[in-house]
Amino acid sequence: MNKNNQLPLAGVRVADFGQQIAGPAVAMVLADLGATVVRIDPPQGPSWQHPANAILNRNKSCLRLDLKTEEGLEQALNLIANVDVVIESFRPDVMKKLGVDFAALRQQRPDLITLSIPGFASNDELRRDWKATEAVVAATSGAYTDMGFNRVLMGVNPSFSPLPLGSSYATSLAASSVVLALFEREKTGRGDQIEVPVAAALMEGLSYNSYVIDQLPERYKTMRELEIEHRKENNIEMDLSYEDLQEYLDPFYRTYVCADGRMFYCVCPSHRNHAKRALQALGIYDELMAEGLPDVKDLHMPLAEWEGETSIGVYPLPKKWADIISEKMKKAFLQKTSDEWGVIFGEGQIPGAPHRTTKEWVNSEYSNESGLIVEVNDPEFGTMKQPGPIAWLENEAEAMLTPRPRKDVSYTDALAELTQCAQEHESTRPQGQDIQAATGEGWLKDLRILDLTNVIAGPHSTAFLARFGATITKLDPVTPLYDPLIGTLFTFQTGVGKQSALVDITTDEGRNIFEQLVKNVDMVVINAPERQMIPLGLDQDTLLAINPDVLFCRLDCFGAPRTGSKKNYIGYDDIIQANSGIMSRFGRPETPEEHAHLGTLDVNCGFAAALGMAVSLFHKQRTGKVSRSRTSLSAVTNLAQIPFAFDYEGRGEFDEPSGREALGNNALSHFYQTSDGWIFLDSNQGEIERLNQIEGLEGIIQSQDKADFIKQSLVKAPTSYWVDVFIKADIAAAEPMAIENLREDNSRVADNKVGTDKGSFAFSIYPDHPSGHCITQIDQYSIRPTESKILAATPTEAFGHSTREVLTDLGYKADEIESMLERKIAGLGWGKEFLPS
Repeated sequence: MNKNNQLPLAGVRVADFGQQIAGPAVAMVLADLGATVVRIDPPQGPSWQHPANAILNRNKSCLRLDLKTEEGLEQALNLIANVDVVIESFRPDVMKKLGVDFAALRQQRPDLITLSIPGFASNDELRRDWKATEAVVAATSGAYTDMGFNRVLMGVNPSFSPLPLGSSYATSLAASSVVLALFEREKTGRGDQIEVPVAAALMEGLSYNSYVIDQLPERYKTMRELEIEHRKENNIEMDLSYEDLQEYLDPFYRTYVCADGRMFYCVCPSHRNHAKRALQALGIYDELMAEGLPDVKDLHMPLAEWEGETSIGVYPLPKKWADIISEKMKKAFLQKTSDEWGVIFGEGQIPGAPHRTTKEWVNSEYSNESGLIVEVNDPEFGTMKQPGPIAWLENEAEAMLTPRPRKDVSYTDALAELTQCAQEHESTRPQGQDIQAATGEGWLKDLRILDLTNVIAGPHSTAFLARFGATITKLDPVTPLYDPLIGTLFTFQTGVGKQSALVDITTDEGRNIFEQLVKNVDMVVINAPERQMIPLGLDQDTLLAINPDVLFCRLDCFGAPRTGSKKNYIGYDDIIQANSGIMSRFGRPETPEEHAHLGTLDVNCGFAAALGMAVSLFHKQRTGKVSRSRTSLSAVTNLAQIPFAFDYEGRGEFDEPSGREALGNNALSHFYQTSDGWIFLDSNQGEIERLNQIEGLEGIIQSQDKADFIKQSLVKAPTSYWVDVFIKADIAAAEPMAIENLREDNSRVADNKVGTDKGSFAFSIYPDHPSGHCITQIDQYSIRPTESKILAATPTEAFGHSTREVLTDLGYKADEIESMLERKIAGLGWGKEFLPS
């Protein structure tokens, strides 16, 4: 039996016309999950000539067609007539001009699902026809200007990053939308026409960089923020060195040198248990207690009511205690090697990991034993280490770990493969005259989810699904483990569209509430390591005994398709950034630095979890099987690094642009100063003739030093001039925009609309946010179906706001609820204020 027939998307047929990264990556994800994918390139081959194409096209049958010829177009349309999903990632209307009109195709075949992934939205009148390369989208969307407090204090702006974050987020979002459309089609027989602009996907991915809380209390400002304010007020230059910057970092959120001279990243802020364990493991806890380190009991009380000046487990620490703790931690880390500390922290349930390069990550024992990295016998590169799947189903992932290498086929072979697939997988969904009319409702309007997650990745996964109509109950403990910065502030993004209840499920009565909730939902979601499943009663046997139909999704830090030695290690986004090479690339190995988009990996892990949940729903709808979907931060770091996360014999050096001085890929793809600012030029050698014809760049062909020639030329005119002439010449270029400016130009008071009609950028302002602050945040607007509905997010409600309602719906009487509230079995809040002052 073909191993792909065991996978959840077996029988789904896909035509992949995508170019660059996002389009092919979506098709790759679907193929990894069992879909039959035919890849169609133009006669000259992929527009992006790169070894990563071996990854993007694995499990695919590849051919080349010239859609500009009658024969090529006819063959393309014949292939489309035999698939369920068509994917393209060109500028708007390019496929239509070539003769492939998605709207017309769906009129003939309402069961067809089409996906377009343009750089900018088709209703973005200003930018829709720009040559939207990865860098142009990133520059336009604020990704190169909003790199966090470190870069501000070091005076580094703009900052270049080679990570294809826009495509990374767009891949997870778009793949999720396709699977949700397949899920809906199983019920109605009807497909959909979907657009996911990369710019909108990137903005959703950068959501934690873009939201603003008016009158944010001082207690949430870090030493770095305070230093930035001080320097701005006193007109002091932002010129901190990397070494000096370290002293403005919280001791539980920084890099330390170990006995082997290598670096270790400790990330234990905001959780009193993690911080305490770290200090105990380092042997300095008792010493600090003896010196009077305060330990405030309730961190969610207003700061004015604290019995101490600070507390262990609070972020940020004041400078006095940060300096004391940092000095002791520096000395302690020097006593062991980075690998030794990695094991101590991992086995001690403490978030922390050694800094490693991407090459080390790809070739590490754990990555390979666990299936985070797989081997593919590619026809061009031979045995090749490639990223493993980004989402999988427990007990069915083994078939995903031996991908078939890309193979070239003829048109006849491709058509035969699609025909055979259809014959082997007869569908039971409504077809022909039984296909239902569009309902105009969300794909998940009847889905009920119990959300047990915390921090960012987990709760972001369910918040993402709220836009499709899912009903989500967020269940949290009565007594919080996290301080208000992570425990509350982050929820303004992750709590949208949910009802909040507080219950202590470690008590008998609380456990009974939990079990009743499980009986009344379709899906349970948690982010936690494997070791917590049985104690929490979330193992498969226990859950199915409560509700035989309930689906389950789990996210974690080091989780993988196979069980590995780090399966129970805990951690955050930053941990995997450090361990997988992102920080070593962003800052260089000797001066590693976090990729400062808050939630760089967390948010995409949430999107990948939603993909896993969508796959579970589709699989159950089609087969009746109840499954457990999985993803991890370790799995999605590979997607964020797809141009680098591979290895093979003879591969060149891992020498992609790195460090804070890097301003581009090469002389033709680089940041340059103009007479009044900056511009990112993203050209290539194939466009040198066109560049030479632009007024002000004549002579570039003859120049020996292209970088110096462009530098001397572009500084003679303003950014607006150069952007205009480059766009007219169809050469990719963009002015680096700040998210602050994007907010100013694209914000409106929340109007219960999702913002998909606003183009590539859309923010909502909530003057009456439940927190008591005016909050501005990005809309949930990147996925744009034509027939299904996307709902505007409702603001995050205060913790415990819906506790009474949830318990009442379960059948509890008013006096029973009051009794549980009095005995702290249930709760109505974590403090006097939603966001403690």
